[in-house]
Amino acid sequence: MTSQRTYHHGDLRHAVLTAALDVIAAEGPGALSLRDLARRAGVSHAAPAHHFKDRTGLLTAIAAEGYGLLAEALADASELRERGVRYVRFAMTHPAHFQVMFQPELLREDDPDLTAARQRAGEQLRMGVSRLPDAGRGDDARLAGVAAWSLAHGFATLLLSRNLNGPVDDQDPEEVFRSLTGLLFR
Repeated sequence: MTSQRTYHHGDLRHAVLTAALDVIAAEGPGALSLRDLARRAGVSHAAPAHHFKDRTGLLTAIAAEGYGLLAEALADASELRERGVRYVRFAMTHPAHFQVMFQPELLREDDPDLTAARQRAGEQLRMGVSRLPDAGRGDDARLAGVAAWSLAHGFATLLLSRNLNGPVDDQDPEEVFRSLTGLLFR
């Protein structure tokens, strides 16, 4: 009796996304191969293409999922500083998503799911800035938003790339971020 692999899989889309996130976390997005992900999921090499079409489609789906998770993470934060902390927390708990989300050359920029998820996350970031008193954000709310995003994104990126191992050591990164914002914005 021979065993035959078929396309049928309980939730192939989820299985491929999960396997892809594992590969990205361990080796980066450059290591992704739909054929390898199909092997990991135990399906034919063509099966993932039914959900993602190609590697770019898979990475776009990961980025869209990441932006959706980021929007959820930022929701209901009472102040801008806490939104920054949640941004850093998101990056630490979803490093593979974070890595893919900000590499537009890997993505289908016109994908409607990606566009909608980016918009939701952007609205959550802008909402934090809009709640600042006028004196706290200056004359241009957009530039205040860029400054806040740059601080949180830069800190998260440096943290994930282990460039803050010395200064942060074994301190809680969220508390370090809160202290950092306190040093810069009194």
